[in-house]
Amino acid sequence: MKNKDNISALSTQELIEKIKEEKAGLNKMTLNHAISPVEKPSVIRVNRRNIARMLTVLNKSNKAK
Repeated sequence: MKNKDNISALSTQELIEKIKEEKAGLNKMTLNHAISPVEKPSVIRVNRRNIARMLTVLNKSNKAK
């Protein structure tokens, strides 16, 4: 996700689905990186931070309700 505004525009259900997808992708990427190094290891860090951003937005929306 390049734009942080896109994250906050998602509904709760969409956000949960997106988090699941991103976590699965991160898990796959991490396992692949353990076997053979990824060309850009910074992509793993970016994915992890995007997941954290989405979880933060999800928690904020849950507290607001």
